[in-house]
Amino acid sequence: MKLTLEKITNNLSALFSVIFTSAAKQASIHNKLSRHIVALNKKTSSEEIINEVAVCLKDILDYRLFAFVVKKKDGVDVWLDPRMYKKSLEDIILKDFKIGQKDLNYLNQNFEPDELQEEFSMENLVYYELNEENCCSRLYMLPKKSISSFHNEVANLILQGCATALSKQIKMENLRDAAVIDPLTGCYNRREFENQINRHIATAARHKKQLSLFMFDLDYFKKVNDTHGHLGGDLVLKKISFLVKDNMRKEDILARYGGEEFVAILPETDKNKAMELADRLRSKIADIRIPHNGSTIRVTASFGVSELTPNADMNKIIQDADTMLYRAKVNGRNRVMPGLIKICSPKKTKLQFQNSSGGI
Repeated sequence: MKLTLEKITNNLSALFSVIFTSAAKQASIHNKLSRHIVALNKKTSSEEIINEVAVCLKDILDYRLFAFVVKKKDGVDVWLDPRMYKKSLEDIILKDFKIGQKDLNYLNQNFEPDELQEEFSMENLVYYELNEENCCSRLYMLPKKSISSFHNEVANLILQGCATALSKQIKMENLRDAAVIDPLTGCYNRREFENQINRHIATAARHKKQLSLFMFDLDYFKKVNDTHGHLGGDLVLKKISFLVKDNMRKEDILARYGGEEFVAILPETDKNKAMELADRLRSKIADIRIPHNGSTIRVTASFGVSELTPNADMNKIIQDADTMLYRAKVNGRNRVMPGLIKICSPKKTKLQFQNSSGGI
């Protein structure tokens, strides 16, 4: 890292000695850029690094950073500003990175389905690419004036410092992920789940928010392994975990609790909503067909749902979900407990929902 910073500083000195006749202006730009590059390497997350790049570009070149995209194994992370131009920029990102909508992960924005978006001309949009070891990314900007060779040089120096900082951060994130992520399913492992549930319980209690949890496991999973082998069983675990994650909110947390058993944390969610989600997932799991070695594997899942109650702790909310999961098993499997029963009001034609402990 020291050598990298020294190299950048030497480049800066050579660049500014040629371009600037004003020693004071040269020193000012040099100091600003050096300060920002040092700040970049002190950041502890990708989002903080990108925020610093945005500040640096505005401070030195008066450029507005519109989007910063970092390629990951399972898609891309996107830092977006301003949000009103999401559609215009998103179309470009999808085309440039050859990905689909579901592969986009926004680091700094959450969008509502009906949120209005504006379009703008792309004629003056420019981009720079970053490639350093495990860091492949692209930066989109809209300059206020034409790009000069000086601007290009400064922008590239900023991005060189950014690439170094991002590469280091991504390595750290990969090491951290290796310790907390189940390698087969990509879900959190049980140890990290326990860390997460304790934090969410503390947050829910402090802010008086609701918190629910569901556990599920795959019915007769031993039969899947016996029939299709462990490779077939592993494929099923992957497909089901991906299916469940794709149908949960970004803020929800899914973990592999052990074997074919999974557990999910649902922040700011009451028990009724958790049961509705669990039943939708149960139905989707029952409908999925998984091709393997010329045959098709089908599975079902049983769910147990619990809710954080006053003075409850991690053990209590997990035990309640586990108890409900056991009831789902003994009541026939492929169901959610507590279940949802439909009650038809004599004065209304639409269906209402009520909690039930008797299954679906």
